Amino acid sequence: MHDDHDLAFDTLAVHAGQEPDELTGAVAPPIYQTSTFAQEGVGRPRRGYEYARTQNPTRERLERAVATLEGAEFGVAFASGSATTMTIAELALPGEEIVVGDDVYGGTYRYFERVARPHGVDARYVDLAADPGNVRAALSERTRLVWFETPTNPLLKLVDIAGVAAALADHRGARDERPLIVVDNTFASPALQRPLGLGADIVFHSATKYLAGHSDTVNGVAVTSRPEVAERLRFLQNALGAVPGPFDCFLVLRGLRTLALRAERHAANARVVARFLAARDDVELVRYPGLVDGPHAHPQASLAARQMRSPGGMISFVPHAGGRHGRSARERAVAICEATRVFTLAESLGGVESLIEVPAVMTHASVAGSPLEVPEALVRLSVGIEAAADLVADLRRALDEA
Repeated sequence: MHDDHDLAFDTLAVHAGQEPDELTGAVAPPIYQTSTFAQEGVGRPRRGYEYARTQNPTRERLERAVATLEGAEFGVAFASGSATTMTIAELALPGEEIVVGDDVYGGTYRYFERVARPHGVDARYVDLAADPGNVRAALSERTRLVWFETPTNPLLKLVDIAGVAAALADHRGARDERPLIVVDNTFASPALQRPLGLGADIVFHSATKYLAGHSDTVNGVAVTSRPEVAERLRFLQNALGAVPGPFDCFLVLRGLRTLALRAERHAANARVVARFLAARDDVELVRYPGLVDGPHAHPQASLAARQMRSPGGMISFVPHAGGRHGRSARERAVAICEATRVFTLAESLGGVESLIEVPAVMTHASVAGSPLEVPEALVRLSVGIEAAADLVADLRRALDEA
């Protein structure tokens, strides 16, 4: 096969980590569903395989695949996106701190505040979307990591990755080193955005979402091109034990093969849905990075065009109060979510099916009452790959009835 640098992303998505099986030539990668491996002799494991928490060939294929798609040297897979969050956060020691973007998944905030902080690792939150230079005011001699999502969950703000990297290039934080830049790329996927090429040190995914793409597994992957970071993450992967099973890795590998195609359809459908919502008089706010004009134009649409291959499949909106029943905006948001038939009311995102939710009481309930609290009437859409006309008709009926 050609060198990876010679191949388009669409080709890599089909082939990276998916080489025919070395033993039989099987085109579909085998699932090594085993807990342990026979050794050639005492202390002489066969091809380095000892125990499945430490190594597994199916997991290694997934790690190699995602690293390749992100343009990274190393990949490390975990049992979930939250397990990935936990392990990366372990790079900061007690007494050190993490600077975090001010719009993140509720589970990320929960981990920083209820697990990391009691253990002596502080998190401070800053609006990196308004100005990447804002990071400078939050840095200190204790800063170990600078951590953010882009697009953010659920407000779909964008962070200029290269801008953040430039802003902290000369800063010396914990251990007299430049803080590591950690980017959660879950909302974009490497099909739309490759943060390492823009200055990030670590990129991670809840692979449950777009990478797997079929809402049938829970998984997480982190990638980096820094050998010392990869070595530490690999040690923590084994020591903490939050590893994915081989069948879950197989499911993500299978999903990756259609990632490029799915990403195109997600984005194409989302553009149609976003324009439909933006044209409604009963919708107060629409946030979609692909809206470039009109009253709902995304304030960072130009950054999206520069930093992302396409604006993706996630949309957030807030309905106006009123409607046919004179409801509050929050009541209408709930009614809309409960009235759709093609959009499924459920948490998560990035699957082939369209999902709808109210983050304030679902995925982001953990940030209620905090500075990161999200609007109570915000509706988040994960736009799937169904026919766009059916998605619009479903939302139109739900909005009309609400």
